[in-house]
Amino acid sequence: MAKKSWLERDKRKRKTVEKYAKLRAELKAAGDYVGLSMLPRDASPTRLTNRCRVSGRRRAFMRRFQMSRITFREMASQGLIPGVTKSSW
Repeated sequence: MAKKSWLERDKRKRKTVEKYAKLRAELKAAGDYVGLSMLPRDASPTRLTNRCRVSGRRRAFMRRFQMSRITFREMASQGLIPGVTKSSW
């Protein structure tokens, strides 16, 4: 489980990106890069990272399932993810 501080920081960044999205789009369309640079750093969507919805882990993230590989394996083994079966050949 990720530290609570990391999860809260991620939530704050997502809120900031959402808040400034419209203004950033207008400034970009106008070509006002000075105005863009005056916005907060966390207003840029590139500062967001994908995190597991269950554990908060950011490495080995599987975008399709919105979770890390470890959480995915545990949940798939328990049958909690529909349509996923263990392969055998």
